[in-house]
Amino acid sequence: MKYLMLIYGNQEKWESIPAESFETEIAKQDAFNRKYRQTGELLGAYGLGDAVTAKLVRRQDGAPVVTDGPYLETKEYIASLYLLDCDSEERARQIAAEMPWADREPVELWPILHDAATKP
Repeated sequence: MKYLMLIYGNQEKWESIPAESFETEIAKQDAFNRKYRQTGELLGAYGLGDAVTAKLVRRQDGAPVVTDGPYLETKEYIASLYLLDCDSEERARQIAAEMPWADREPVELWPILHDAATKP
């Protein structure tokens, strides 16, 4: 079964990481990614742009209308997303708990109910 893991953040969080330990924190994340890519359970890991770069797209009179996003006023925003393919929810929870910083910040875990066909 597939699962989506979401990591939230904000500029304040990133700036709270001491400069001298930033490379170490990145190395921990890279090791996590490598470990689960090798098991085949991590299908993708994606870091998102800062919230100020997000856009909202709507359709009005058949044409796209683009405004700045995100839609909700929030202190934190989705910073990264991970796509897992695990044998069980328990296994997905184990992987989420191993996410670097999971001892300080929660990891949101969502089951993916179905895959939409993307190929004809």
